[in-house]
Amino acid sequence: MKRVVTLSALVCLLAVTAAAPSAPAAPGAPAKAPKKHRSLLDAVPERGVLRVCTTGDYRPFTYKDPKDGAYSGVDVDMARDLAKSLDAEPRFVDSTWARLVGDLSAGRCDIAVGGVSITLPRARQVHFSEPTRRDGKTPIVRCEDKDRYWTLEEIDRPGTRVIVNPGGTNEQFARAHIKQATLTVHPDNTTIFDEIVEGRADVMMTDASETRYQAKIRPELCSVHPDEPFTFSEKAYATPRGDEEFLEYVDQFVHLATHDGTYARYESQWMD
Repeated sequence: MKRVVTLSALVCLLAVTAAAPSAPAAPGAPAKAPKKHRSLLDAVPERGVLRVCTTGDYRPFTYKDPKDGAYSGVDVDMARDLAKSLDAEPRFVDSTWARLVGDLSAGRCDIAVGGVSITLPRARQVHFSEPTRRDGKTPIVRCEDKDRYWTLEEIDRPGTRVIVNPGGTNEQFARAHIKQATLTVHPDNTTIFDEIVEGRADVMMTDASETRYQAKIRPELCSVHPDEPFTFSEKAYATPRGDEEFLEYVDQFVHLATHDGTYARYESQWMD
């Protein structure tokens, strides 16, 4: 009988102990710090590699040569400088406009560059750096048609053939505004402007910076009011959401490069 009473008392004591709140730490004892997220600002120099997601199809910002796979462009040069500043080498990771944000969010790369426009849907998934430049959607057409496609109303008419590349803000803009004209999605942004030159399409609406560049290398094409585009946008570099330290570093890098002439020098190599 005595053994039963003793065991019952022990069970009660354990139950009370389990239900009681934990005792506070002794005065002066250091609190246990939460585990800190390891920033790319530390990981990239230790790794020695900066992984850069880019589409390689958007000159003058990013271009991958189909012959040798070499990357070039304004933002490619900037990415090389960013890697160097972190004591690392750039490693370019192939992506597409439809996958770019997802590739960055999934950890396939450390930063996404190449004429990336800041949008609110993208900003819900990634951080954006300080902008590199202002931009906006504007038409590019054959020069003989320059006066025919000045407004969205003049473009969105039956018989007009609008062409667009898939997966990015160009397609979003075209689908939002083209209701009567014929809209064709062309899968290759490096050859899409040839479709206009060859007469298989009439208009493409893309960022003014791209229309200026394409009009420069294709004299048959003209950019329509690039100084007064249909929309306002800004281009920037995308970094992983949650890594504030890395974002602040990229912000400082962009700020310096856009104010000391570095970015302007890279851009002039393509545009002038």
